[in-house]
Amino acid sequence: MASGAPYAHVGGRLAAGLVDVTDDPRALDTHGFWVVVGTFEGRWTCARFRDVIASDAPQTAWAGPAREAWTSSLDVDGYVTRVEEVRRLIAAGTVYQVNLCRVLRAPMHRAASLDGLAGVLAAGNPAPFAARVYLPDADVDLVSASPELFLRRDGARLASAPIKGTGRVAADLTGKDVAENVMIVDLVRNDLSRVCRTGSVAVHDALAVETHPGLVQLVSTVTGDLADGQGWADVLRATFPPGSVSGAPKSTALTTIAHLETTARGPYCGALGWVDADASRAELAVGIRTFWREGGSLCFGTGAGITWGSDPQREWRETELKAAHLLGLASSDGRS
Repeated sequence: MASGAPYAHVGGRLAAGLVDVTDDPRALDTHGFWVVVGTFEGRWTCARFRDVIASDAPQTAWAGPAREAWTSSLDVDGYVTRVEEVRRLIAAGTVYQVNLCRVLRAPMHRAASLDGLAGVLAAGNPAPFAARVYLPDADVDLVSASPELFLRRDGARLASAPIKGTGRVAADLTGKDVAENVMIVDLVRNDLSRVCRTGSVAVHDALAVETHPGLVQLVSTVTGDLADGQGWADVLRATFPPGSVSGAPKSTALTTIAHLETTARGPYCGALGWVDADASRAELAVGIRTFWREGGSLCFGTGAGITWGSDPQREWRETELKAAHLLGLASSDGRS
């Protein structure tokens, strides 16, 4: 389908009949059904579609890159060195937590469609916020198996469910994972309080253990009621990029990320999903577990939250764990 007209598959719905594309999130307060993609660096693509129907993910053939074809923006030594640098900054009181990431790339034939990969992921890694977005004129071509809710809106009610803390099984989760989650939950509470009614922000289901293919993660949910006069541009300005993929304090963490990481994250760690402006409903995921096309390459990001309690080698292994299952599915035979 990607060789034809723009379309998106989000929230279990197929959106076709592109009407409008803008980089201004204020459009999300107007009318219609919008598909939204935001890069970690803050570039927004908001696409309004005319036709929206319930539909399963695309099912076409997939022949991806070989497993050994993937290269990383940071090798193990480069990543470990940067974890140690973050720990020095934490010891100096400059920052408390930084999400340190790397981007993997493999050659991809320009004629290949990510529709096939969307089907492979739907079968082998079902995810609550699975998405496939193809907007060629806006240079957006991605497929995601994100498990993480960035923002849900239902009327005036906002919700966010940051994921921090990862292990193969629940017994792997440590005090460091708990502290990491608590720290980011506090950051998300602060972000939402900037646009929500005073006293309405609350935490629910703190430190819940969620099971996903190949790993478990700690998730907490934060909700709040949107204050009068606050539109989508205000909400995104207050909450983006997501706290779970930046760090705390957010501004200092972002400065540290820009200094230490060697390539732009693009849609990885950004946001993607849908906004129904007519119904005042929306669901945006954090752009993790996401593949995207960039020139002649298929790209995928992986990372870990670094705190004072981090062991550099363990953090590298966490990035490997998060990538292993999905890279296996995306390999040439489509199996893990």
